[in-house]
Amino acid sequence: MNRIVHSELAPKALGPYSQAIVANDLVFTAGQIGIDPATGHVVEGGIAGQTRQALINLSHVLEAAGTTVDRVVKTTVFLMDMGEFQEFNAVYAEFMGSHRPARSTVQVAQLPARARVEIEFVATRY
Repeated sequence: MNRIVHSELAPKALGPYSQAIVANDLVFTAGQIGIDPATGHVVEGGIAGQTRQALINLSHVLEAAGTTVDRVVKTTVFLMDMGEFQEFNAVYAEFMGSHRPARSTVQVAQLPARARVEIEFVATRY
């Protein structure tokens, strides 16, 4: 049976979905944008600030699901502007450390709340 995951340390869902779902030994997160959970607003700092906040939000959701960033096996990244890829990638590499999950990155026409980036994870629990 699937289990819904919720972390008070991450922003509340902007719609009718869960922050994450645990299915067997896998955790599927919803996409996270760079929203500060305390204010409910997208953080300042452009793509770098938003990427960092989205990754922090995701790490809190993973913790609530009983896992960590080092157990992420797949990342999907949605960028508003592929021209910001290098700046995004620098923050992502610093946050992930030596861990290198599979990743897809695509440019999109629009994201919620005028965000510059949205990131989702698939992770194992063990």
